[in-house]
Amino acid sequence: MTAIASVPADADRRRAVKPVLVYPNGTLTPPDLSLLAEAKKGMEKIDEVIVPPRDGRCFSVPKGHFFRIVSIEGPQVGDLNLWNAHDLTERFFSGKTRALHATHVSVGHRLWSNLPSLRPMATITEDTLSWYGFDADGGGIHDVIGTRCDPYTNKLLSGGDYHHCCHSNLCNALAAARGMSFREAEPHVHDVLNVFMCTGFTRDTHQYFMKASPVRPGDYLEMFAEIDLLGGLSACPGGDCSASHSSDAAACYPLKVEIFRPGLEMLKDWPFPERNAYVPG
Repeated sequence: MTAIASVPADADRRRAVKPVLVYPNGTLTPPDLSLLAEAKKGMEKIDEVIVPPRDGRCFSVPKGHFFRIVSIEGPQVGDLNLWNAHDLTERFFSGKTRALHATHVSVGHRLWSNLPSLRPMATITEDTLSWYGFDADGGGIHDVIGTRCDPYTNKLLSGGDYHHCCHSNLCNALAAARGMSFREAEPHVHDVLNVFMCTGFTRDTHQYFMKASPVRPGDYLEMFAEIDLLGGLSACPGGDCSASHSSDAAACYPLKVEIFRPGLEMLKDWPFPERNAYVPG
């Protein structure tokens, strides 16, 4: 039996200390969203990729271009990985993105890369679900707190083998895109941005929860590529995550990724980020 610690006499005083933001708002230079909006006028779609239900696909986005993840047939969430297209060791860092911005991201937030590069990989420029905010349960959209459904945790909790988890889908997608085996691709697959997923923490036990996504056909999340990107997207086998995760029983739908070329002359002075300048002492 777990021993419960005794309550100290000054417990209330200790709990009452004021919180301090680790990275206060205003620390980062905000992106110039008005300039990006101008650059988007007259932009041209140059490619699209359909991600089948319970499967994954990779896509490429040149620096200075926009991409959209679009709901096209029914409520469906997606798990997103991002890599530097020229160096797979530089990849999306969900933990630092969460620390610099919030548990759930939207317009104006950036997706940051891992150490030692630590630079913006993409900037969120449009979000048709930004109206949702946080609901009465504390749920929000597009989280950077979950990891991704994976066959190892599924095996641990259920004892069964399931081969269409988002982890597996992303591994297979990267392997196909780069001519790798599953095992060669697997170390490059990382914690995700849960696109369209509605999540939070329960107020009593503080456990991670999911609930039905509000996404509908026509909704999209749009981002601006700050570097040359290779993206990987899995159409989660949980569908809208209203009931189950990693399941052949959930209703699942495809997702679409659209790539757009903007007016690049408008971006000639855009401060495209270099790798982090810190040099170990």
